[in-house]
Amino acid sequence: MPTEQRTQKSTADEDVAASAKSLGARLTASNTLWTGLVLVALCVLFSAIRPDAFPTLFNVQNLLVQAAPLLMLAVGMTFVIITSGIDLSVGSVLVFAGVVSAMTMEWLSDGDATNAGWGVILIGLLIALVGGALWGLLNGLLVAVARVPALIVTLGSFGAALGAAQLLTNGIDVRTVPGALRKTLGTGTSFVVVPNLVILAAVITLLALWLLHTTAFGRYTYAIGSNAEAARRSGIRVTRHLVAIYTLTGALAGLAGFMSLAYFGTTTISGHSNDNLNAIAAVVLGGTSLFGGIGTVVGSVIGVFIPAVLDAGFVMAGVRPFWQPIAVGAVLVAAVWLDQRRRRARNSR
Repeated sequence: MPTEQRTQKSTADEDVAASAKSLGARLTASNTLWTGLVLVALCVLFSAIRPDAFPTLFNVQNLLVQAAPLLMLAVGMTFVIITSGIDLSVGSVLVFAGVVSAMTMEWLSDGDATNAGWGVILIGLLIALVGGALWGLLNGLLVAVARVPALIVTLGSFGAALGAAQLLTNGIDVRTVPGALRKTLGTGTSFVVVPNLVILAAVITLLALWLLHTTAFGRYTYAIGSNAEAARRSGIRVTRHLVAIYTLTGALAGLAGFMSLAYFGTTTISGHSNDNLNAIAAVVLGGTSLFGGIGTVVGSVIGVFIPAVLDAGFVMAGVRPFWQPIAVGAVLVAAVWLDQRRRRARNSR
């Protein structure tokens, strides 16, 4: 072989090796990969502990259905955290949206919505979305226009939305939910085994994936999270964009409230105390940085199932359910610590 050909072959081999090394380094540094491995490890662990219960079709369906509303919260939270914000109110907004939706359907049905038709159900869905979006709009205006820190604004909304729901119902759950809603969206399945709630959550998640990763809206979201002032000087309307993101997050929380209403057949006012923590934990575990500018919807999807699997696994393993928020909190702190270490390593280069 001529010297020139040997040199070219050697250069090509070096390029391939460098590319493989670079890919390996990116995979090793990927939070999404490690989160996926943690999820697989948890599934294997609980399957080994309860092989008769955990890996069954019924349990998988139940796990997916219970994770669907949380996934809607996490998708919205992904957008917010990428902008270097936070929304602590999503769990309470979920409850509020479910309450106003259920009460509206009940009012339209003369006090008993059990036999209500799809016209009433669709109005209930609209009310849930609008109710959630209005809370999100309020959060966005206070954060982006009034310049109040997002932590304080959404902490206030957390209490206010839950208090409003309790005032509307006197703290008593609304239980007359349309049977048609429960049979189709709540407990119905398509393709023999796929729950309809999961299909709805998957469609919304795919739309969010497209919005964040392929559109100008998504690029602006990353730009604001990386450097809001630089984004403003480059012509991005930062204030309007932040208001839109918080409104979107509120609307998704409203959808989650309607999904919860369809599944449980009641408003479950006191049943979502950990949703805020679980949504934030899912997003951070999925690789979205609390400091902004970094994150993916795919990572958040994987992150959602860690609290869900822990919850189901602890119940089946006979562990007291009070350990679940402790475990999620510990994992969340560890994820933020690792994120800070990576940031310091990047900044020191």
